[in-house]
Amino acid sequence: MPENRLVFPRMTVLDNLRAGAYGRRDHDGIGADIESMFARFPRLKERAAQETGTLSGGEQQMLAVARALMSRPRLLLMDEPSLGLAPLVVEEIFRIVAELNRAGMTIFLVEQNAHMALKVAHHFYLIEQGRVTFDGDPGALAEDEVIHRAYLGSTR
Repeated sequence: MPENRLVFPRMTVLDNLRAGAYGRRDHDGIGADIESMFARFPRLKERAAQETGTLSGGEQQMLAVARALMSRPRLLLMDEPSLGLAPLVVEEIFRIVAELNRAGMTIFLVEQNAHMALKVAHHFYLIEQGRVTFDGDPGALAEDEVIHRAYLGSTR
């Protein structure tokens, strides 16, 4: 799932979902997965026939997640899913990330919002100027006072 959503703005929500299943041939499964995406993201169902360029940023991000899921990935790569979104939408996106992970999906998340990333991560890499400066358990990162102050903005 690329940074900045990159939905197809002149295609409808439904067509964007179908585009996510481009490599699949199981038409019944595709239809079932579209319904599953509409159940997971009810707002998208309301806007199924609407061009995606007219959706809000949060709706486009939900569509980007749904479109990525339409390919039935075993590993979901997410690049900055919270970029440019309102705090309530960020909470919703990360709730979905945690839900997908609990359901067994492996997620590789690149995210500058360290607070939110730490809430859902099982393993954490901190990269500074192209170098890994931390590699480990998110709890250990939170316990490191220097890293906590530099990246999480407080001294607890």
